[in-house]
Amino acid sequence: MLDFDADKLLFTIPADSHGISEVTALLKDHPEVQYASFVGIDIGGHDTDEKIPIAVFLRDMADLMENGVQTDGSSVALPGIASLGNAKVDIIPDTSVNWYVDYNFGNLCAKLGGLPVGTLRIPSILVHNGDYHCDSRSILKRAAAYLKDAVMEELRQHPYVFDHIQGAESAGDIDQLILTSATELEFWVKTPDDKGDREQLFTAQTLKEQYWKRTYGEVRTALEDTLLILDKYGFHVEMGHKEVGGVKARMSHSGHFDHVMEQLEIDWQYTGALQAADNENMIKYIVRDLFTRHGLDVTFMAKPFDGVAGSGEHTHIGLAAKLKNGRLVSLFAPADMKKEFMSPLGFGALMGILKNYEVVNPFISATNDSLNRLKPGFEAPVCIVTSLGKAVDVPSRNRTVLVGLIRDTGKPLATRFELRAPNPKSNTYLVLASSYMAIVDGIRAAVGAEKTPLELERSLSKARGEEDFYLEKDRQYRSEEDVFVYYSQEEREKLFGRAPATVWENIRALDEDPKAGIFDPSVMDDRLMESYKVQMISQWKTELHDRLIPATMDFIRSCSRRHTSDDSDFDAMNWLQIDKIRHELGKDTLTEKCLLSQTKAALDEGDYQKASDLQIEIKARVDDLRTLYEQYQKNLF
Repeated sequence: MLDFDADKLLFTIPADSHGISEVTALLKDHPEVQYASFVGIDIGGHDTDEKIPIAVFLRDMADLMENGVQTDGSSVALPGIASLGNAKVDIIPDTSVNWYVDYNFGNLCAKLGGLPVGTLRIPSILVHNGDYHCDSRSILKRAAAYLKDAVMEELRQHPYVFDHIQGAESAGDIDQLILTSATELEFWVKTPDDKGDREQLFTAQTLKEQYWKRTYGEVRTALEDTLLILDKYGFHVEMGHKEVGGVKARMSHSGHFDHVMEQLEIDWQYTGALQAADNENMIKYIVRDLFTRHGLDVTFMAKPFDGVAGSGEHTHIGLAAKLKNGRLVSLFAPADMKKEFMSPLGFGALMGILKNYEVVNPFISATNDSLNRLKPGFEAPVCIVTSLGKAVDVPSRNRTVLVGLIRDTGKPLATRFELRAPNPKSNTYLVLASSYMAIVDGIRAAVGAEKTPLELERSLSKARGEEDFYLEKDRQYRSEEDVFVYYSQEEREKLFGRAPATVWENIRALDEDPKAGIFDPSVMDDRLMESYKVQMISQWKTELHDRLIPATMDFIRSCSRRHTSDDSDFDAMNWLQIDKIRHELGKDTLTEKCLLSQTKAALDEGDYQKASDLQIEIKARVDDLRTLYEQYQKNLF
């Protein structure tokens, strides 16, 4: 439990309270806030953090609010933009969003009555050479403005849409458009140094032994503390619960639980797009800090344990209009929730994401870890397909699709899309920004053609081979079935397309797929696009070369011979198969390089296509080796 009075802490400075006098008064009333930090998010999704003593911040606040602080090109990931020879980068505070105090719960200060020391974290933008806004937050800001402008233009040009929207009669009724979003954070917690037994984790997952079950011990206390603190920040937590992964912990002689290995989820209320991404960034720090305080290690990896469920971060996307009479209406919901699934805007938005997903995906699944999660059978999306529901009064709960329609016939404002591919390490700013540009493409097509909801439902439900005014002929886009069970892998790839197997395959779509034209240069120009590609490919190359290949070699070495001459011929036969794969993977000879050495050489030579192909081959052979070695071990006394 918390051993300080949380009610005495300052958690949030709202967006409408950023005046110098207001901020000064708040900080002087809360001496536990001893530092300030400007938080910029670079193109790779990394955030900046520095410690400005609060006395310095208060003294120089007017200058800092206008000019920010300076860093250089070596401190942020902006390849091709900020370099050692052209390194001036300013971190400028953003006064349009909430600011949060980041507390060090492990540093309770006696002089402050036992309160934790806090740092005021101020979301900021990165500006290169005084005028080039080149950070992830700025891209999302521009994408949101781009979407709003495009939608308003379509509404003005095609007023027929208002026949299919509840509560508004013309574009003149609209005061402003509101983009809403929220994420759902899944993560694993464990006691340090514990490694999960893959078979036991898989068995527990299959038997649903952990899903939504009661928490115990340190996990329960940490979760309860976290939910309490998150509400103090004003995040409006809706739920915290166990997810599908995990095994039962054991009680130690000390009275504490050890061998903890559990997957959890926390959900909170939606808000504006930029604020939602900022909230998620802050929430992950709070979760990690509070669980660590209870001796538990937290990982936000997409696939921390092979063979069991990974962690997703389902991202919800909504669009509403605030009318001049003060009323809020959903622009995705239809005029009659009991007759139609969505408005033309809703159908267009969903179709835009689906048609263009091959070029949106590089901003969602841009790491080796993220692609490891996207495998059939683990409730993670592997197909570009949607589900609407088998009827308008039967909401879809199909967890096997890429993006689903969330709707409640009694709550039109709740109509939204759930994009299921992101994971906790996805850059939510770019996930939303890229999705918004795909949405604009779909809305322009659907509304520009003045299609009705019924016509658009027929388009979205078309069979492979049918011509359509917008969607591709040789693809199917809707299924109300479990796509892992109903279709074979060959059928899935034929109907919904083949998912990229490596980061290289995914990123190169930005160069090779003509659908990359959806990215408007006013949002993300060629410099930013090239910077992102270079950063992600460099990250993939470095991780593969210096982490994954050495880790694979360690695994190969761990698969050692354990049988003796007294064991059966069956054991000897199994070992021959195992040893053959070990040599193929990791043992060079005078005449032939092993797969790992070939991959390192390809990366060193810049032959990324060859390295990508070899990575796929290595993954398949490692899976074979793991399976064979587990069988081999089980037969030994």
